[in-house]
Amino acid sequence: MNQLLSAGVITVSDRGARGERKDLSGQVVRELLESLPAEVRAYRIVADEKEEIAGVIIQFVDNEKLDIVVTTGGTGVSPRDVTPDATISVIDRDIPGMAEVMRLESLKKTPHAMISRAVVGIRGSSLIINLPGSPRGASENLAAIMPALKHAVDKIKGDPSDCAD
Repeated sequence: MNQLLSAGVITVSDRGARGERKDLSGQVVRELLESLPAEVRAYRIVADEKEEIAGVIIQFVDNEKLDIVVTTGGTGVSPRDVTPDATISVIDRDIPGMAEVMRLESLKKTPHAMISRAVVGIRGSSLIINLPGSPRGASENLAAIMPALKHAVDKIKGDPSDCAD
């Protein structure tokens, strides 16, 4: 399956949603996704509100039929960090190995990586990925799983070929 992937980026930030902070993480994620190559067809900045985050994920997957939806922000343990909770509430299946790889890569740089609650999962035929909110953390985490993204999306969509590599 050699088609251009479609993607959406959701930046989760109270200050970003109020226009008080420039969205550097969303831009980094967009650039990395475009290098896959993927076409970023949807982009939103939302507040750290579980229902709002879940609603945009559902819109991007169910209505816009995007192959990949990436969130950046809200993956820690602060009271307002609810992105993983919102994601878990809307996915059909989780892919713990991808989240584990992201944490493992981050642990090489900071012990704080172990408190990341980021999840990766599937809704319908879309891959949902939670990334940290910092540009560097988002970039490093996404780069860690990028080699498997195209294959994962192909398999989610029903590609029957063997998983040789």
